[in-house]
Amino acid sequence: MGEPAILDVDLLAFENGDASARAAVVDGVTQSLRTGFVYVEHDLSVDMIDEVYGQLEAFFTLPQENKDAYVVPGSNGQSGYTGLLVETAAIADVPDWKEMLNWGAPLGAGHPLRAKYPHRYGPPTLPEADLPGINDLLLHFHETIADLQARVLRIIAVGLGVDERFFDDMLVDGATLTRAIHYPAMENAPGEQHVWAGEHADINLITALPRATAAGLQVKVDGDWIDAAPPDGRAIINTGLMLERLTNGVIPPGIHQVVSSPGQQGDRYSVVQFAHPTPWTMLEPIGTCVTPETPLRYPTISAADALDKVLWEINLVEDGRRVD
Repeated sequence: MGEPAILDVDLLAFENGDASARAAVVDGVTQSLRTGFVYVEHDLSVDMIDEVYGQLEAFFTLPQENKDAYVVPGSNGQSGYTGLLVETAAIADVPDWKEMLNWGAPLGAGHPLRAKYPHRYGPPTLPEADLPGINDLLLHFHETIADLQARVLRIIAVGLGVDERFFDDMLVDGATLTRAIHYPAMENAPGEQHVWAGEHADINLITALPRATAAGLQVKVDGDWIDAAPPDGRAIINTGLMLERLTNGVIPPGIHQVVSSPGQQGDRYSVVQFAHPTPWTMLEPIGTCVTPETPLRYPTISAADALDKVLWEINLVEDGRRVD
């Protein structure tokens, strides 16, 4: 068997094709996710993505005092603005050279999830005061990418031998988070020890990246770093630690970093979305993934507890920073 490679699959062939076409997509996704990554051809609006990126670049170029007005105390990086040199990879001792804007779908004031997990379900804090119209744009983008991720998870479910809509219920009112990231030019970083984003795995089920404005994303495959270079018009999908738990390690998390290559100039922008299950979901390994060849590896943990553990590890717990 050759080295695993990141493959390119067509989401619409799975949704609209015959049995043979569907099976080919499932096989492609299953094989590609040995790397933790897959490229997906989709039906997202290019104009919408262009508009979102344009508005977010306008936000990140605002004066610092304007951006700081959107910091949400107590949100642990799950809402509003997070400044430079805060988030830190779990295995790193120096923070990443990036700043972020985070948002999710609002829930009603009386919703039990909002009462129980206020740092995940507060009202979206977006820069409407500085950029009129951006609220509706970014919330629409969030809903669109969340739908894309649900569709991709149906392919993964079939590959795992469970019902196609296995993941659907756990995504309803899930703590799915959209994050816009600005990576400033590395020549402006305060020291050579910093990178745009250190080596890490995402905590969630899967992550979607519709597009980035510059190179930099690298994937770790069999101990080697390879550049993520999707064809035009594809979204990058990578797997997270929660999916690894649910699949008993059958699907590994996508290990990645974001680094500026030698001589690379300028800034980088990306918008990613982390598909999270509802916090009270119990991450118990799926029965089809527990076999004599893959005995039970992980104990059950709630999605809420799993997320809180990682938020501390990546230095986002405000009253208990792991790295000053």
